[in-house]
Amino acid sequence: MNEWITLTALSIVAAGFFVGIIVGLTGMGGGALMTPALIFLGVGGGEAATVVTADLTAAAVYKTGGAAVHAKEGSPNLRLAGWLILGSVPMAFLGPYLVKALTTDADQLDRVLKLAIGFALLVAAATYALRLYINLKRVRRGGDGGDPNPRIRPVPTLLVGALGGLLVGITSVGSGSVIMIALLMLYPGLTAVKLVGTDLVQAVPLVLAAAISNIAIHGLDWAIALPLIVGSVPGTLLGSRLAPRVPQSYIRRGIVVVLTMSGVALLDKAGWAPLGKEETHPELVGIVGVVTVALVPLVWGMIRKTEGMPMFGAPTVADLESLGDSRSEQRAER
Repeated sequence: MNEWITLTALSIVAAGFFVGIIVGLTGMGGGALMTPALIFLGVGGGEAATVVTADLTAAAVYKTGGAAVHAKEGSPNLRLAGWLILGSVPMAFLGPYLVKALTTDADQLDRVLKLAIGFALLVAAATYALRLYINLKRVRRGGDGGDPNPRIRPVPTLLVGALGGLLVGITSVGSGSVIMIALLMLYPGLTAVKLVGTDLVQAVPLVLAAAISNIAIHGLDWAIALPLIVGSVPGTLLGSRLAPRVPQSYIRRGIVVVLTMSGVALLDKAGWAPLGKEETHPELVGIVGVVTVALVPLVWGMIRKTEGMPMFGAPTVADLESLGDSRSEQRAER
């Protein structure tokens, strides 16, 4: 028993708990935060493949609970989720085998995965910021985003699922960020509740397929997976309870900052050519963090101003999203 209670295990539990809270608060996909956190902690020797496999296994557990809650409340669009699953599951299973086919060298594979995760995090940061902007535009034009139960567009939905499945299978990032923003753009009439519910339902078989494929190739390190599950499940439940009481705008801007810094740090760690292969640049990561912290509120304020709103203050991001949801629900009732 004592061999399981180590400083590393406690660190993994703490990381899982913290990321679980963020997932519960915002609906943000855990892989975008959990994977880089575990890599930087050096668990599993810092090998990306080991971390990705453990993260996907834990995600299959805590996303199942979230999906069950949303399904019970009737929030997911099950037909939409079905088309996404049709596209995502095969690609999620195939993704790890495509990466394995690129190289048989363990060090090269680790570098490829870290590069892929780094770029995926930057894409996730951009899409997450774009999601906030789309919500703002939707509300400013009166919340008229279309039918909250839209006609399904099979081909683009399948393509979104396939791209998201490939990304998740390789990096564990994308099920709660990239796919969600794609759904928001394809089906703007979906309320935030339906959006999150649909994404969670499709994410369960997606991450399960990705986990099975990664386990078949890399094996599963239970010393990482179990503490991750122990920490992330209660963290997600706590975050869900705290969500109505916490200012979402600050959390969501913070996530954009963290994703950007993590993406740059992983690219640096992998020796991405523009940053130099011979050494890491922690000062660069710090500068990116400071600049992003300063720029995110300023840029968001300027965007608000172009929409005829004050640069800072009410309505917050949370106010805008709740207003958009209520207007969508009113249209649905009519």
